[in-house]
Amino acid sequence: MADIYLETGKKKVFAGSLDWPGWGRFGKTEEEAVEALAAYGARYAPIATAAGFGFPTAARLNVVERVPGTATTEFGAPDGRPAADGRPVTAAVADRHTRLPRAAWAAFDAYAATAPESLRKGPRGGGRDRDKMIDHVVGTDAAYARKIGVKHRQPAIGDRAAIEALRDDVIATLGRPGDGGPLTGNGWTARYAARRFVWHALDHLWEMEDRSE
Repeated sequence: MADIYLETGKKKVFAGSLDWPGWGRFGKTEEEAVEALAAYGARYAPIATAAGFGFPTAARLNVVERVPGTATTEFGAPDGRPAADGRPVTAAVADRHTRLPRAAWAAFDAYAATAPESLRKGPRGGGRDRDKMIDHVVGTDAAYARKIGVKHRQPAIGDRAAIEALRDDVIATLGRPGDGGPLTGNGWTARYAARRFVWHALDHLWEMEDRSE
């Protein structure tokens, strides 16, 4: 069994794992979203393995919570706040919140280093090319970090020291056990933050892989 939640907007539904940060996919209906999530288990598994975890690729998905979506959901990013995000963060959960983002970033960086500069365009010519995608991921990480009290200027895509400093401070914050509440004043909980950081890196990793073909 793998517990998941569903975040329902007007046109999109996001299915996300409550225990595996970043394992989440969209669909037009609940059924499509759950099917997409199950299908992407095979792509998530190497990230979990790289982080040192055994991933249940054959687990049955169990919907334990439904939450309303937001304008961000309609835009294509998960934004629902399941009540489960408020659970206390134990040392084991905090450890997961450090290792999975590290694995996701490492996978993104490794693929980006070998991906073609120009990526195949999507419908109607849409989609960022490689360097713009890297810049987007780094910039979004800096924006997300402020939601957990970590303040860095957006690093340039070639400034590895600045990128690693940002990531190190994010990991240090997510790696602290806590009561499950927001990590800063009107900010994000650790569980929600871990989900967003990992999901965003993986979503663009998989997009880059698919558009390199």
